[in-house]
Amino acid sequence: VQLQASGGGLAQTGGTLGLSCAASGVTSGRFVMGWFRQAPGNEREFVSAIEWSGGSPVYANSVKGRFIISRDKAKKTASLQMNSLKPSDTGVYYCVAGRGLIFSSFPNPSAYTYWGQGTQVTVSS
Repeated sequence: VQLQASGGGLAQTGGTLGLSCAASGVTSGRFVMGWFRQAPGNEREFVSAIEWSGGSPVYANSVKGRFIISRDKAKKTASLQMNSLKPSDTGVYYCVAGRGLIFSSFPNPSAYTYWGQGTQVTVSS
């Protein structure tokens, strides 16, 4: 599986940005896609994830109520709509994917086999 991320960019506080991630290859077998982010000097942080076959998405507390993750199975694409952006949302966002994840492992970066290239998101105050 290869992941191709797009979107991101620069926004002001309170603004909106979107990320998209297209997966190539097989997406069967309890396939999960999501995003992590990393700000300069910080560790990589879980943002959100969703199971390909359905079920409730998972969000980090820091983005819950502001970010919305969705997936389009036909297009093999996951999207992240980021609303009410804050400067603390600034960082490099990484699209991730994996198979066979249990729900509780969604926030664990080690659970994901596939990582896309990072996409910069910058929120100005």
